[in-house]
Amino acid sequence: MPNASITLSLKPVLRSLVLGGALLFTAPLLLADSLPKGVSQVTSVEGITEYRLPNGLRVLLMPDASKPTVTVNMTYLVGSRHENYGETGMAHLLEHLLFKGTPGNPKIPEEFNKRGMRMNGTTSLDRTNYYELFQANDDNLKWALDMEADRMVNSFIAKKDLDTEMTVVRNEYERGENSPGSVLMKRMQSVAYDWHNYGNSTIGNRSDIENVKIENLQAFYRQYYQPDNAVLLVAGKFDTAKVLQWVDAAFSKIPKPKRSLPQLWTVEPTQDGERNVVVRRKGDVQFVMIGYKVPSGLHPDRDALSFAGSVLTSAPHGRLHKQLVETGKVVQVFSSAVGQVDPGLSIIGAVVKKGESVDAARDALLAAIEDFKKTPPTKEEIDRIKRDTHNFFEKMLNNHESIGISMSEYIAMGDWRYLFKDRDEVDAITPEQVNAVAKRYLVRDNRTVGMFIPEDTPQRAEITAAPSMAEVMKDFKPKASVLSGEAFDPAPANIDKRTEITQIANLQVALLPKKNRGETVNVSLNLHWGDEKSLFGKSTVSSLAGNLLMTGTSKYSRAQLADEMSKLKMSGGLFSFQTTKEHLPAALELVSHVLREANFPESEFTQLRERAIVGLEASRNEPGSIVNRELGLYFNGYPKGDFRAAKTLDESLADIRAVKLDEIKAYHADYYGASKGEIAIVGDMDVAAAKAAIAKAFDGWTSKAPYTRMVSKRNDPPAIRKTFHTPDKENGVYSSAMTISMREDDADYPALRVANYIFGGAGMNSRIMERIRQKDGLSYGGGSSLSVGEIDPVGSFAISATAAPQNLEKLEIAIQEELQRALKDGFTAEELAKAKSGMLQQRAQGRTTDGALASGWTNHLELKRNWAWSQAMDDKIKNLTLEQVNAAFRTYIKPAQMSTFIAGDEVKAKTAQAAAAAGK
Repeated sequence: MPNASITLSLKPVLRSLVLGGALLFTAPLLLADSLPKGVSQVTSVEGITEYRLPNGLRVLLMPDASKPTVTVNMTYLVGSRHENYGETGMAHLLEHLLFKGTPGNPKIPEEFNKRGMRMNGTTSLDRTNYYELFQANDDNLKWALDMEADRMVNSFIAKKDLDTEMTVVRNEYERGENSPGSVLMKRMQSVAYDWHNYGNSTIGNRSDIENVKIENLQAFYRQYYQPDNAVLLVAGKFDTAKVLQWVDAAFSKIPKPKRSLPQLWTVEPTQDGERNVVVRRKGDVQFVMIGYKVPSGLHPDRDALSFAGSVLTSAPHGRLHKQLVETGKVVQVFSSAVGQVDPGLSIIGAVVKKGESVDAARDALLAAIEDFKKTPPTKEEIDRIKRDTHNFFEKMLNNHESIGISMSEYIAMGDWRYLFKDRDEVDAITPEQVNAVAKRYLVRDNRTVGMFIPEDTPQRAEITAAPSMAEVMKDFKPKASVLSGEAFDPAPANIDKRTEITQIANLQVALLPKKNRGETVNVSLNLHWGDEKSLFGKSTVSSLAGNLLMTGTSKYSRAQLADEMSKLKMSGGLFSFQTTKEHLPAALELVSHVLREANFPESEFTQLRERAIVGLEASRNEPGSIVNRELGLYFNGYPKGDFRAAKTLDESLADIRAVKLDEIKAYHADYYGASKGEIAIVGDMDVAAAKAAIAKAFDGWTSKAPYTRMVSKRNDPPAIRKTFHTPDKENGVYSSAMTISMREDDADYPALRVANYIFGGAGMNSRIMERIRQKDGLSYGGGSSLSVGEIDPVGSFAISATAAPQNLEKLEIAIQEELQRALKDGFTAEELAKAKSGMLQQRAQGRTTDGALASGWTNHLELKRNWAWSQAMDDKIKNLTLEQVNAAFRTYIKPAQMSTFIAGDEVKAKTAQAAAAAGK
């Protein structure tokens, strides 16, 4: 069998070795009228001529009579980057199977041997190639051409061949696993790439190699092994006219495929931090490799980067060789590359003697690379690489026997002529260019550092195969169900009918008993204390006190409190939780104990303060946080120090840093109490026991700070527009808002509520989302919101959405157009009907959960109303007319009064705008 193999992309390697030169060409180009019918001559460069067959096959002929040999090289534009999930290694496995024969050529290896042909196949990330080198004679050449045409479409790709060849490829995989350098390279690829298939090694994953289905291989073969995806190169001593006739006869009978090749679109995102990978295995040598993301082989920077690698690693002149090898810090330095068609990896590595510090070698390697960026290459260094490069290309082009694989790499990039352009551009590279690309790409956050460390007893966790579901479930015996609940009607009238309203101590109480599965019960508690004057300047202290309640009491530590809640089957917090009928009295007692006897441990206070500071700092440059803060500051009219006043980020940080633990303890002692409040319990309960538990928990506990409701005040500042630059953020935020004078009991509220639902409150089906997501594809999420006062006429209307920075301007235009369209043309009867149906169903669904009913009751109790109020709102929504909805929207929503706040990366936006303008 042939020694099928895997190759890395060669372009940077060529550059680091290498090129110019003329060939001894013995055959003139053919005249167009002497070409086989349908065959066209495309172009000719330095003795290599391209022809095209009607089925799309490209043919390169390179006649050279200087040696009595011929090379036939077939390149397919498919490599491991074209593989799908579960199919890694398939391109290489298929390469092996193409030596297994066809009906017309059942014993291809025997023919190779009989004809004395040197042959092989290689697979890389970007392409697969097959070549034969043999003595020049018509019989050998014609057979080679016929065979390549035959196996292009008629290879067996049989299950029996896969069964045997899979073990061969698996052994090739295993041989690679024995190589420290190979193993480390694979791990580095997988760590360096998040999404692109360059992160998968060409050999593939062992389980994929062992389990890939023959049907998958056959489909892959039929997809890519076609004439329009192949380039045939014939180089050596031959008669051009005769070879074109043979090529035409062998390949033109293959029809041009009707399928379209898949388009690959994955672009690896910019790496945003150094990555590290360590491999620990048995071995006798250590490796350090540093891989930097670099552009595609077609990018002009790739040339200078190749020169940088040579300046650093070539022996005996390379800087790393002199600094590290000659000083004994490492045994050897080298460079390599991964990927050409798409952005790849440029790798600089070192071999370290076993027993010596691999960490020291890594640090020395990184330090030397950093030093290289500070000391640009000299003219002498660059000239030496240019000379070596020219020499390499000259030798390659003067020897047709060595051109196959090298040419395949350039074919994979899209045009074989790029080899000559690549060679010709070598002389233009300057020390300044090399230094510039080193500074641009050889940077910390763009690198992946890999180390292979030999270890006789690596600490591994073998993940064994799980049993099948049938095996797991074979002994399962279901228990008899003991869970049942009543069919509860969530209609507002039934909720009111079933609920007992009473007062216990100073608390308004709503008790709604109902039979639930698992005997669950939900509790909602509101407590009120203080007034506008007494709470002045205490917003931060109040917030921290509330967050510290569950960190310890006179009786329990934080951990013990968590255990107690678990024992009582409590989930949620102190003011809203679920438990069970059996544990309700004890749960209420525990809540009372925590609220009354929280002791605020100093260590917990320190931890909370640090978390709060870190969280605020983390939001400093986040677009959404910036916009929300600025909106709050602009529309909040309360004076500094008022309990409700908005704060700048720095003000919030300063307040948190200034708070003392004694202030929190004093706030708790002075304010906490049950002098005024509401409690609602919904679910499986003994009503008498629940009343007794509430009385025991809260009776006699009063606040020293009498409660007076704070009157909300509407601030209506003039419309402004503000933008904020948030560098290096991939997402931007748009928001516009205005205030409205309205309460929930205003006649226009139901109509405005429905209008907002249609415009931007209905999620994916709103007008805004239909435009910015479904139609324009600008945003993942956006919408509008409406809030109005329950008691005071203070409300607001806002529109917000996210988009990439370069799309924020389009987003704003789209939103404004939709707003103007809604105001000018109004909403439709169909939209109103859908909105009514959706809103009423959502409101009904909201009454089906006990937690929502409990919190709803505490709100109703505070506002001195019941669920009949909710039914009345349903009825108002149901009876709305289209004229009422459109009139409300036009009356209250005024675009000229809306302030706009936008945060995004302005550099990204301007770059995209410039690119768009240039493309027009």
